[in-house]
Amino acid sequence: MGEHNLEEFEYSRGDLHIRLRKASAGTVYGAPRAMAAPEIIVTNNPMVGAASAPPAIQTAPEGRSSEDLHLVKSPIVGTYYGSPSPGAEAFVKVGAFVEAGQTLCIVEAMKLMNEIESDESGEVVRIFAENGQPVEYGQPLFGIRPSRKK
Repeated sequence: MGEHNLEEFEYSRGDLHIRLRKASAGTVYGAPRAMAAPEIIVTNNPMVGAASAPPAIQTAPEGRSSEDLHLVKSPIVGTYYGSPSPGAEAFVKVGAFVEAGQTLCIVEAMKLMNEIESDESGEVVRIFAENGQPVEYGQPLFGIRPSRKK
């Protein structure tokens, strides 16, 4: 800093924040470094939003039919798409009857489109994911009321 006649230098990239000042004011700037920690915690705020999503999923099915509801869960982390292409008709809608092995949606992971198939025949009672939104491994995507016929 002395070689280039600098009084202060500041660098930020992602969660990394570096601030250098000449030694004459070194003790005064200990406090701003302590304030940097809450900023990092604030960047984790989307995690809190993701943590609040499962309770909405849990309360969505009707109380009396929730024990009869079969959940189709995401086998991978990725982006949920309800139709084969933008503007196309959805694979399934609430109220539709699906057969085991029928494609319900696509989860895109690392530029690969993975078709998610139903592992149960029945009526689609609930679609938990929203088009274009990220989904986690094991996150419920569909609630299916299994058919009793057969």
